[in-house]
Amino acid sequence: MSRDSPDGSARESQDSPSTTPSPENAERGSEGYAWYVVSVLMLVYLFSFLDRQILSLMVDDLKVGLSIEFDWQVAFLMGPAFAIFYTIFGIPFGRAADTRSRKHTISLGLVLWSIVTIGCAFARNFWHMALLRVGVGVGEASLSPSAYSIIADYFDGSKLARAIAIYSSGIYLGSGLAYLIGGQAVSMFRGTTPWEIPVLGMIPGWQKVFIIVGLPGLFIVPLLLLTVREPLRRGVVASRAGDGTTDLPLSEVYAYARENWKTLATHNIGFALLSFSSYGTGSWLPSMFKRVHGWDVAQFGLVYGLIVFIGSASGAILGGVLADWLRKRGYRDAKIRVGFFAAWMWLPFGIAFPIIDDGNLAMAVAAPAAFLASMPFGVAPAALQEMMPNNLRGQMSAIYLFATNLLGLAIGPLIVGAMTDFVFSEASYGIGGIRWSLLTTTLAAHLIATLLLYKGMGEYRKSLDRFEAQGG
Repeated sequence: MSRDSPDGSARESQDSPSTTPSPENAERGSEGYAWYVVSVLMLVYLFSFLDRQILSLMVDDLKVGLSIEFDWQVAFLMGPAFAIFYTIFGIPFGRAADTRSRKHTISLGLVLWSIVTIGCAFARNFWHMALLRVGVGVGEASLSPSAYSIIADYFDGSKLARAIAIYSSGIYLGSGLAYLIGGQAVSMFRGTTPWEIPVLGMIPGWQKVFIIVGLPGLFIVPLLLLTVREPLRRGVVASRAGDGTTDLPLSEVYAYARENWKTLATHNIGFALLSFSSYGTGSWLPSMFKRVHGWDVAQFGLVYGLIVFIGSASGAILGGVLADWLRKRGYRDAKIRVGFFAAWMWLPFGIAFPIIDDGNLAMAVAAPAAFLASMPFGVAPAALQEMMPNNLRGQMSAIYLFATNLLGLAIGPLIVGAMTDFVFSEASYGIGGIRWSLLTTTLAAHLIATLLLYKGMGEYRKSLDRFEAQGG
């Protein structure tokens, strides 16, 4: 076991996992197959974000088509209607990931959220759409706790960060496709003749897009999931009750969280604030560029879609590669460290792009901001997998997702929309008020996050020491 130097590096490198073949290694199969599993899970994640991000390109269509009056109502559909139930149902799905088949849990959720996404094509008012967004959130809650746990059983610590980072790049590949394809599709279908579906009624042109993005998740992606083998669970601990069971009671889950509460608090809230900034920006940036710079949805979708698809996805992967590189050099807090530095480096770009008057220059500055904003979101879940036993990973991941999605996805878009409606209103600031909403909310979130993650590096090292002392 290594000891930390004052800067967080280890004076002796950690014991590397044994390379001697074992039954578990044989069950995992080749490293090539393990990366194939990551790619399939990443594809599922891609479609989940394609389904959820598409609304940000339909703000005006939602307002007109569903008779919505305020920005905060649109923000409710993009955020809380989805995220509240996504976070709540993530907890039981996290427990299922620790006690049941993870692959089957993901498959069930995928079919559910794809069906409900298609159902959004038939919404006729705000409340219809809100209820359907709830269903999308419930279905998507099944994915990440199980995916993190599966990946952690296919990779040892030396490659875990980059493996989860590649999976997490699905966030940005899906969001990028939503901008690229969704922006073009919304523009293309908006003026087309409605479809008439027997019994279900008419589908206006703009709502056809929900069917297009929902169908692959219903008929194509589930076939790929059939090729994924459920790995053996590595690092399972038995209940402290001494009865030999590995289905840990909730009291022991709570006890573990209590023992590591400082680590979990600084980690979860710190990364949740970065999520708050990312979701708030992603949800309202199309509207900002339309109102302030006159960009239509197709133009914005093409340019920013490429930035997210290439730049943000690359940022997420680079964050994982960098964390693994630092870990090999003895930095046991490498995953938290990457999040901390990415948050600081974002500041000059994140402050500048909302207040730049030239649209092309603003987009050029938004590109490195998007790249840096994505770096923490592969390393954050990877850090949790490394500090806990196997049969707690799903539940602790669900708690992390609860924090990041409640604060990020539920509250982030809503706060930006409310700030635009009530603080930086059009009456006082003109159509440019939205830029000040973005600036103030994201800046505050990043500043607090950096302080928490700085504190969290030391707390994380203490949790690793505690886990290792308990035989982890």
